Order: sequence, then structure tokens, then C-alpha cells
Amino acid sequence: MTENLLVEIGLEEMPAHVVDPSILQFEEKTKQFLQENHLDFAAVNSFSTPRRLAVQVIDLAEKQADTKEEVKGPAKKIALDENGNWSKAAQGFVRGQGMSTDDIYFKEVKDTEYVYVTKHTVGKNALEILPALKGVITSLTFPVTMHWNKFEFEYIRPIRWLVALLGEQVVPFDILDVSAGRTTYGHRFLGGASSLENADMYEEKLQEQFVIANRFKRQAMISQQIQEIANQHQWQIDVDEDLLEEVNNLVEYPTAFVGDFAEKYLRLPDEVLITSMKEHQRYFDVKSQDGKLLPHFISVRNGNQNKIDNVVKGNEKVLVARLEDAEFFYNEDQKLSIKECVEKLKNVTFHEKIGSMYEKMQRVQLAAKVIGKHINLSDTELADLQRAAQIYKFDLVTNMVDEFPELQGIMGEKYALLKGEKPAVAQAIREHYMPIASEGELPSSNIGAVLAIADKLDSLFSFFAAGLKPKSSSDPYALRRQTYGIVRILAAKHWSFPFTVLQQKIEEMVNQNEELYGIHLEDSASEVGNFLRGRLRQFLSAQNFRYDVIDAVIDAKQEDIHQLIEAANTLKKHLNDEDFKSSIEALTRVMNLGQKDQSENEIDPTLFENEAEQNLYQAVKRVEEQFDTQTVEENYHALTQLRPMIEDYFDQTMVMTDNEEVRNNRLAQLRKITQMAIAVASLNDLVTK
Repeated sequence: MTENLLVEIGLEEMPAHVVDPSILQFEEKTKQFLQENHLDFAAVNSFSTPRRLAVQVIDLAEKQADTKEEVKGPAKKIALDENGNWSKAAQGFVRGQGMSTDDIYFKEVKDTEYVYVTKHTVGKNALEILPALKGVITSLTFPVTMHWNKFEFEYIRPIRWLVALLGEQVVPFDILDVSAGRTTYGHRFLGGASSLENADMYEEKLQEQFVIANRFKRQAMISQQIQEIANQHQWQIDVDEDLLEEVNNLVEYPTAFVGDFAEKYLRLPDEVLITSMKEHQRYFDVKSQDGKLLPHFISVRNGNQNKIDNVVKGNEKVLVARLEDAEFFYNEDQKLSIKECVEKLKNVTFHEKIGSMYEKMQRVQLAAKVIGKHINLSDTELADLQRAAQIYKFDLVTNMVDEFPELQGIMGEKYALLKGEKPAVAQAIREHYMPIASEGELPSSNIGAVLAIADKLDSLFSFFAAGLKPKSSSDPYALRRQTYGIVRILAAKHWSFPFTVLQQKIEEMVNQNEELYGIHLEDSASEVGNFLRGRLRQFLSAQNFRYDVIDAVIDAKQEDIHQLIEAANTLKKHLNDEDFKSSIEALTRVMNLGQKDQSENEIDPTLFENEAEQNLYQAVKRVEEQFDTQTVEENYHALTQLRPMIEDYFDQTMVMTDNEEVRNNRLAQLRKITQMAIAVASLNDLVTK
């Protein structure tokens, strides 16, 4: 026999961003609790609003299943004394199992007899076990917590009521001064208390009290209401999924409505209007069929249509106040010159241990120039890049960005264009922040991409130099995300990027004028390089490369990030080649010996003792002559084509011969192949079974 279980935690209003993670955690921990306690169930449904987290377990077994377990004890020779009586070891064993020596039998395991008993356990009723769900509720974790009254216990918000029903029966437990019962509470203003006769009535009873407890149904209602409004007015509404999720977790009974604002505010940039509506008021912006922003917005009320006109007016009034501020800031900012803003950055601290934002910009100018020249930007592009690097943070001191930090870079582009800067320069100012999230949009222009790399590299170098490195548990300056962004940009642009060479060049130039650049960059090529390789590993993992391919690439003696990414693509492409296994095994055999030679001995052909040595020598020489000018794909093919010569070489040649001079010459020959192979990838990391 089965029954449904309902557990609800009633709370003060939670922050919207906490609701979804919390209900998923509650659902998962409930499943784990039931599984650990051997209570079978069919499914777990979850419900959440800003004021409640609830789970409904479908077809929960009324009791644990009875179990029969065979338990192994001591060996027979230990269980019996010399007189054939039960020893203390045997008696202690059965006593520990709640049984007697009469229950003992023997079984042979690997030629040795052992004591065994069969332990029968009668399953407990579910109602005996379920009060321990209190532990599940109190174990939930949140990004922030609070305590209330005089209690030491902390939670996301104060607990106001608890519901725990197994069928029609209350599951008894207390948390602080709140006892679990059968009474739930509806909408704060439209509903009231509701007594649940059983666990199955939950959704129905709450809907009567103006609460749509199922978050998926509630979100579908919001989407449908917005679409109906759009269809009615022939509007285009691009529903932002993150905003939709947030709004969904702000309401219990949604009603969408339309508000308006004066057309004069459309003179402001669209981004300013949308940010004012979306980020600050949680409104959806409205566009015409041809994509032009219109002086309307859609919001969602936590309630019904009652007095909706008053709600509309209130929301319009709040938004107009925001737009008045935005208009004022926009007009005031245009009175400032870019030069004045850049000068103000001397008084804006980037970090107290590193210096000002102005000093950071000086370093980024230098790094951008080094990178831009390395990737062969044109003279025009280099000039535009230099101008962008000179001013790219200027909007940080504008009124608009101070009020709306989300618009940094975006307003920089807008203001740069208004001040007569070239479109390429303005675009780079916006793009240098990209990607904003780990998998966010990348810069599309070359100038923007170089500026983004230079800005992120400077953060990496300067924070490492200041001893502010990420820890395993924290990364307060988002260096992992920024470095991952560098890798993604390089992968998208296919740019050569010999990291150590570029880093050393940048650090040397910065350290020549510490007064201008504000910091001494330590020689941390190895440490920073390893950090960068860690982000490359993350990138390759996200691209679903095989683990051994990733290891082979990360372990390569290659500093160029582009070459490493190309090596991963090349290896992935050839994993299923007919000769992949034999070629890699041949090269692995060479590398296992070649890596033992730490000398710089030159190869002496006069010491060759067979034709195979000469053939391999000539073949390797041909590969070496073209190695530095070929692509990774071409080098891989050249190396794998050495397989027949390598196999003949090992068939005819004893590498570790007693003759030291000949042995060293042979190791030098294998070292030469190894150095080229490991510049592609550490091929001996590849799994060929």
C-alpha cells in the first residue's frame, strides 16, 4: 500500500534568485533521505513561490521492505575453542547482531570456513521514519542566511509554518517554535489559511487562495499573458528568460499589465531605457514589428485584476522617476570631454595594491601594442587599437555608469561616437569587457578582441604580481573567468599566441617605467602559464575532447595557445584512423627513450652501424627542415609517417648498447624526434588500447 507525502516550508518572502536553487536542493535531499531510509516511491514533485518550498512524494511505501542479510563472522578456527565450544569471539559476534549462537552456520570461502548468521530485519513504518525529515529541512544551504527572535538557528528567511502530511496523517516534528501540521497559507493579501485534509489537495487548495504553487505552470501563465498582450497590440516582445525566471519567483498569482512612458524618453539610447526597465524595475520592454523600441512596458503584478489601474499608475510613476534621472545623467555626461574623464581615472583605484585605473590603462596600451603587432594588425588597426586603449575606461567616471554600472562599455561606445571617435574605436571600448560570462558573447572585431585580451592579461599579471592569486575555494577578482575568456577569444580568432614570449616582453617593458605603470611585474611566467593551461584544460573539456587528448595537449612543450588548440583538434580528428594506434605506439616508444637524454649531443652519422639508423636520420632531417613553417596538422602527418622507419630502427638497433659513444648518439637521435613530437603534444599520454 502507498500514500502520497507532502512537506511544505512556509517562509517570509525569499529573494527571487534563491528560490529555484533552493527548491531543487530540497527535492534532491528529500529523494536522498528516502533512498537512504529504504522507502520506495514513484516520483517527487516540487512546488515553490517566494513564500514557500514544498515537495510532494508520489506513492510512498507505507513501510520499509523487510530485509534478509547474510552476515560473515570470524573464521571457524577462531569461533571454536580447543574443546569445540563457542569462543568469546563467536559469542561477541552474534551478540552484536542481536542473535544467539544457535543461529550460527558455517560456509567455506576460499578453502577457509567462516561463521555466518542470517539477519532478518522487519521494516519500520514510514510514519516512524518521516519525522527525521526535519533534518532535511534544516540542512538546506543558502548563499545568505539570517536568524530571528532569540534563536541561534539561521535560515534564508524566518520559518512561519510547516505542513507535513502522509496521506491524511500529520507527520509530527518541530523546528524552533513551529510545529508541523496541516494548515497552509495562501496569497499574503488575497488569500488566507487553508486546512489540508490530505497530501493530494495541495495545489487545488492553494489555487483557491490565489497561489499558483507549481512554478512551471506559473511561468507558463506569465508567458501566455505577455503573448496575449503582444498579439492584441501587434507588438514584438523578446522575453528574456532570466528576467522571466526572476519575475516568476517574485509572484504567487501573476497578472501581466501594460504601462506607458512619454515618447520624449526615446531620445535616450535603447540600452539606457531597457536597463532602467529590466534591471531596476523588472519590466519587459516592448518593440514594434520592425524592432524599434516603443514607449510602453509590460510588468507582472503579484495579484489579480482588482484595482489594476492604480497598479499601472504606480509603476509608471516609478519608471518615469528613473527615466528622469537617466535623461539628466545623459545630458550632463555630454558636457564632459573624453580627456577630462581619462584624467579623472587617475583618482579611481583599480586595486590598492596595484594602483589606479589610469595606470592600468597605460599598461594595457603597451600590452595591446605588443599583441597587435604580433598578430599582424594593419597600421590603421594598430592606430585605432592604440586610441581605444588610451580611453577605453573613460565611461567609468560618467554619471550614467555610476547610476547604471551594467552599462559600462556600452555607454563608452555611445559617448565615444557622440564625441567623434571612429566607429572601430567605439566598438572596441564596448567589446573589451567580452565575454562577460564564461560562455558569453565574444568580441567580433579584431581591435576589440585584442583590447579584451590585453585588459584581461593585465589583470592576470598584476594580481599575480601583487600576491592576489585565486585560491581553490575563492576567486574574488574573477581571474579564472577572465583567463578562460582569453582562451575562448584566441580559439575563435585562430591567432598565434606564444604566451611566455609575449608575457616576458610585456613585463620587461612595464618594469622599465614603474612610475608610469604603477607596479613591478614579477617574472611569473611559469606560474601564470600553468594557470592559463588550467583554463585551456577547462575549455577543451567543455568542447568534449577525450581526457587523454587533453592531457597530451596540456603536457606538450609548446607555449603557443593556438598551436595547442590546433593539436587537440588534430588528435581528435585522427583518433579513429586505421594507423593511429601503430603510429602513436611507435612514437611513444621513441619518446620513452628520448626523454631520458638530457644532453645536447649532436648526432654523428659516422657512428651509425646499420641502414635503419641512416634511413631514420635522413627522414627526421627532412621533417625538421619544414617543422617550424608547417601547420600542426602537417607536422602530425610528418611525424606519423616516420612509423615504418622507427619500426625498422628498433628491429635492427639496440639503443642501450654497452658502447657509450654509440648509445649516446642513438639517444640523441631519439631525442630529436621526441622534441618535435612533444612540441605537437605529449603523444605518450594518449591511450591506444
